[in-house]
Amino acid sequence: MKILAFTDTHSNREVKKKLEAKVEKADILVCCGDFTVFGDKAQKELRWMNKFGKTVVLVHGNHENNVDFKKALEGLDNIKYIHKSVYDAGQVVFIGYGGDGFSLEDKEFEKFGKSLVLPDDRKLVFITHQPPHKTKLDWIWDHHGNKSYRKFVEKAQPDLHICGHLHENEGREDKIKKTVVLNPGPEGKFISV
Repeated sequence: MKILAFTDTHSNREVKKKLEAKVEKADILVCCGDFTVFGDKAQKELRWMNKFGKTVVLVHGNHENNVDFKKALEGLDNIKYIHKSVYDAGQVVFIGYGGDGFSLEDKEFEKFGKSLVLPDDRKLVFITHQPPHKTKLDWIWDHHGNKSYRKFVEKAQPDLHICGHLHENEGREDKIKKTVVLNPGPEGKFISV
């Protein structure tokens, strides 16, 4: 499966044009949030993604904490909003947890993570907005990632963890055990799983 992952587009027209040019080559898209500026015009941005004609697996970022996703996604069949849930895409299973971006720990996520029954025969992709703690993706004068996400990755060992939030680290990649952790940035990155 060829994933086109992106994050932190913040309604930027030029960035969106660059993404549109890549969509055709992807099997599925992943958005790690902050596709708006503080939730403004969220439905417009979601309709834009829905028009790709391909499945878009999405979690929200800290800019969309005020968006009513149930209402905003009405009639948008290509968008799979997976905050606190799982999307089974056949050969790949996606786990999603969005929002926040600033907490070092998340007890609610820890409960969610413990409740998951993970497949052991298929690829597993973990999607968050905030990066995990103590990686190249969360470093800005100090580590600002989430320790709860890191513990989950260390234990569950998904094949891939896609995240965003820290614009300074767009395009960076790291590893936690066997898990590749990456911030694809707003212009997107292709990943084969």
